[in-house]
Amino acid sequence: MSDDNSTRGPDGEFDGKGVSGLDYLLSIIDGRSPRAPISAILGFDLVAVEPGAAVFEGKTGEHLCNPMGSMHGGFAATLLDSALGSAVLTRLPAGLAYSTAQLNVHMIRPIMPVTGTLRATAQVIHLGRTLATAEARLNGIDDGKMYAHATATCAIFPMRRT
Repeated sequence: MSDDNSTRGPDGEFDGKGVSGLDYLLSIIDGRSPRAPISAILGFDLVAVEPGAAVFEGKTGEHLCNPMGSMHGGFAATLLDSALGSAVLTRLPAGLAYSTAQLNVHMIRPIMPVTGTLRATAQVIHLGRTLATAEARLNGIDDGKMYAHATATCAIFPMRRT
């Protein structure tokens, strides 16, 4: 992929011209493409990809708490969903995209603001022509504990052209 952001259409949206999902995600990791806006807002990053797998990391903090003082479940779900979808994207050729069709998240222990950095690791289980499934785990980097696990079904479709 070139450094001129040629994978972006006139509206700035990723258009996938000639770039596989894996190559696109690698360009985010190495800074040639911008990260998704939600990752900047919630403070998490794509840190590793390989065919069929993706890893995201995000820091906990009081700014992400629910009214009871623990981390909002949406933060964990977002980390897991990002890893699951990106794992699927690593297997897609240029011109194809995905959208999460179903997300199942199992929270198994509370996440507190002091938990530290969480790592969501996902892998593809099945990749078909129109659907893919993936599974992921969310672990604390400092304590090694699993905080949640998830599965997703992703719809696969041709990228829209503008």
